[in-house]
Amino acid sequence: MPFNWKNKKVLVVVAHPDDELLGLGATIHRLVHEHGCTARAIILGEGITSRATVRDPEKWAAELRVHRANIQRAAQAIGYASTGIHDFADNRFDSVDLLDIVKVVEQEKEDFQPDVIFTHHGGDTNIDHRRTFEAVITATRPLPGEPARTILACETPSSTEWQAANYPNPFLPNFFLAVGEADVAAKIAGMEAYEFEKRAYPHPRSPEALRIQAQRWGIVIGQPLAEAFMLIRHIG
Repeated sequence: MPFNWKNKKVLVVVAHPDDELLGLGATIHRLVHEHGCTARAIILGEGITSRATVRDPEKWAAELRVHRANIQRAAQAIGYASTGIHDFADNRFDSVDLLDIVKVVEQEKEDFQPDVIFTHHGGDTNIDHRRTFEAVITATRPLPGEPARTILACETPSSTEWQAANYPNPFLPNFFLAVGEADVAAKIAGMEAYEFEKRAYPHPRSPEALRIQAQRWGIVIGQPLAEAFMLIRHIG
């Protein structure tokens, strides 16, 4: 059956603050503003303490407060109706049992009852991205009563494309969404809200690079601008 986005409940499950924008911010903006979707972003990790040799959240308390405020500013730019913020250790998701992450995803899913879930590509360079993908797949096994009928994996600029070329799980998009200038502008505005994450060109997270990426995927599908995904599951 043709895919219908109208009024869908969309859950975005990602590892770090800014991941809810990088690969899919323009798409979420379009789904919210053109299709009446309700979008919620789940950010599993605190996203900053790995910049120190030893994890000590107390030493990063001020930065973590800024990070959380930035999440809300970014959410407003995109149109997320709500966010769920958790505090798994940055770049240390492999130091906790996968089940602990799965339980968080399951509870968020139970509370929100999404029709669609977006998450990371399972072959990213970043270990937290890979573990997040594994947790989502585990938490959304297609059992009777499972609300999520569609699961899509997104790229994350500055992680997906930096994986080794011979890694056995490349990002091979097979699902594309055309987006408009306003959608890309909202994505860039949201990204620029992140004081510790935004970068200057030619970094992949820079405004110029994000727009170039949207142009690149647009060219692939014969549209001015687009974002690309891997369809993991769709039950029609």
